[in-house]
Amino acid sequence: MSSIDATPRLLGNAPRGFRGTIQGLDVRAGGSSLSATELESQLIEMGFVEGARIEILHEGAIRRDPIAVRVDNITIALRRREAMSVVVI
Repeated sequence: MSSIDATPRLLGNAPRGFRGTIQGLDVRAGGSSLSATELESQLIEMGFVEGARIEILHEGAIRRDPIAVRVDNITIALRRREAMSVVVI
């Protein structure tokens, strides 16, 4: 499955198998327990930067949380509420 159109969406809403490109971060959109500054810093350190290729590999059995995503060549587990801060196309 891939992003068929170029309509931006939040990574936390994307289904398993989604493939796309990170368009940017919107840390105000998520419901993280971290402050916006901390969340943005952590996401950038993990490789969630504009232009990075991303794919949702797996999702947890309970409420589809957490998700496993591949960002370029790195596989990362991420809570959906944090994934709601990542804008993808």
